[in-house]
Amino acid sequence: MKPVVVLLVTLATLLIVAFIFVSWRDRKRHSSPEDSAAAGDARSTQERYAAERHAVQGEVWRRGQNPPST
Repeated sequence: MKPVVVLLVTLATLLIVAFIFVSWRDRKRHSSPEDSAAAGDARSTQERYAAERHAVQGEVWRRGQNPPST
């Protein structure tokens, strides 16, 4: 029974150490402020294009709803 307990404690300790190491390593990989700013610029550009596309589609729909004037 004692070897099983030792094995489980060792396994749990190794898992905790691995988790802490991976967390520490990933913290160093966070993006820089420049990357965040570039992502924000790209997102705002994409939203602007989507808004323009939506407006154009609305105009096309409205033109299709009006009867032709003679």
